[in-house]
Amino acid sequence: MIELIRESTFGQLVRFASKNRIFQYPEEKNPDLWKQYVNEELSGKLAHHGHTGPHGEDSDTEDRPAQGLGGVRTRDAQIEAEKENSQSSDTSRTRDLDDTYNEASGVKIDPEKGRDIHLVAWAPNDSENPQNWSLSKKVFVTAEICILTFGVYIGSAIYTAGIEDVERVFGVSQVAATLGLTLFVAGYGVGPMLWSPMSEIPFIGRNPVYILTLLVFVVLQVPTALATNFGMLLAFRFLTGFFGSPVLATGGATLADIYTPKKRPYPIGIWGISAVCGPTMGPLVGGFAAQAKGWTWTIWELMWLSGFALVFLFFFLPETSSGNILCRRTRRLRKLSGNDKLKCQPELDAEKMTGKDIAMMCLVRPFTLNFLEPMVFLLNLYIALVYGLLYIWFESFPIVFTGIYHFNLGEEGLAFLGIFVGAMVVIPPYFTWLYLVQEKKVNDDGECQPEKRLPPACVGGFFVPICLFWFGWSARPDIHWIMPIVGSAWFSIAAFLLFNSVLNYLPDAYPDYAASVLAGNDLMRSSFGAGFPLFASAMYKNLGVGWASSTLAFLGIAFIPIPFVLYFVSDALRLLLVMEKG
Repeated sequence: MIELIRESTFGQLVRFASKNRIFQYPEEKNPDLWKQYVNEELSGKLAHHGHTGPHGEDSDTEDRPAQGLGGVRTRDAQIEAEKENSQSSDTSRTRDLDDTYNEASGVKIDPEKGRDIHLVAWAPNDSENPQNWSLSKKVFVTAEICILTFGVYIGSAIYTAGIEDVERVFGVSQVAATLGLTLFVAGYGVGPMLWSPMSEIPFIGRNPVYILTLLVFVVLQVPTALATNFGMLLAFRFLTGFFGSPVLATGGATLADIYTPKKRPYPIGIWGISAVCGPTMGPLVGGFAAQAKGWTWTIWELMWLSGFALVFLFFFLPETSSGNILCRRTRRLRKLSGNDKLKCQPELDAEKMTGKDIAMMCLVRPFTLNFLEPMVFLLNLYIALVYGLLYIWFESFPIVFTGIYHFNLGEEGLAFLGIFVGAMVVIPPYFTWLYLVQEKKVNDDGECQPEKRLPPACVGGFFVPICLFWFGWSARPDIHWIMPIVGSAWFSIAAFLLFNSVLNYLPDAYPDYAASVLAGNDLMRSSFGAGFPLFASAMYKNLGVGWASSTLAFLGIAFIPIPFVLYFVSDALRLLLVMEKG
């Protein structure tokens, strides 16, 4: 628990205030530990040919590893052995090396290409490496990401419970009042395009992005609830969505930080449930409050929920970016040892980057991945359609359960629980498939072909039209209200299978840019989710519940082939793209 708190925002602030006297790291207690953190082999490669990769095609020693006098740990062991044997021979060779040798590796520094760097890297069982954390710590961090996701995602649907009161208070139409929903969704679609790439910069990491944006999100709920005119309300709804957005894309990248590809689908699935809970519980949580106290109380409830998440994560959410943790460790080791040759790989990578490169990474990469990679674009388009159908379909619930079945505002929120139940029902068979089938397709290096993640999406696509047909044609006065609620469960089954397939496919296909590629996914689905509800009410009133739902179902049918096509051709398409870029 001490290690977890030390890595949290609270722990880092305490360290700063106490000048690193509280919550000390092991190397601060024993500065000689720097030798354990140095990678002798990679330091030797840097000394030999200037980088940590293979020697290169122009090298006459390409197939021979860099040879030296032994790494720093090897030489220390030699000294200890010689002392134990009481040998009086000269041990200066194992203790000190001249400037032509790299101290960390004992390899002679190439005068043309070599670099005298002591590379700090992860040890095989390094406890600070997020991949090596205990299962209990990983589960705890997963729960924190789920709490944060729920606390932000609920912000879209919780507002819908107060739309009628917004119409009355500000004197606007239903379509105009719906803008409070759509602008929030648009905000958390645009936000990750900035925040997610920023979290991939090792010198920043995940935590500052999470905590600082969440703090702004919580604070902005106050002017939102106290809005004195409709324009002010809409402006702050967009801003709250923008600042609350990082976890909606970066949450998956955080889970990829701490879980191996073989086990990652399980926490991604649990995280997906928290995302489903937000929109489905929003009308329930906000319904009774809006009915009793008006629309502002839906915003106050959102502030309380997200405020709790902020306090909890401030004290207990550790940094998960391995690059950030490694950079901070390297800085500590340099300060403690006075050895400026200690560097880590992220620092070496940063030396090659200009301000333009960083700007491209933060502002351009998510767009290029999203729109120029055919596989990413097709999957994101499909997910965006499903997301748009979800939000337009949500607009039919007041028409069905208030207009047809005469539910009050609070009871209408209960009708959304069918969606939640469907998401819970699909977890056992999905996890069973992961264990019996999916895990066997992961190789010894923990890698899995991205397209092997898609079979659940192939199945889930069929449930979208099933749900919409069932819901649309069972929502009649002569049929009990439970039938459309049961039908609604099929949508969450479909969304769960589709979302989890895609959220695992994208990090596998682009492991180094997981947050950026997930940000592109969030942008597309949020764009559809923001635009579709604006014409939902008119469509359902003009076509009727049955035919309006059927129209959406036909759209869902049209997109069913996408995961099948990608499953069979994505490997060949990926090779073709690599050849074109090469």
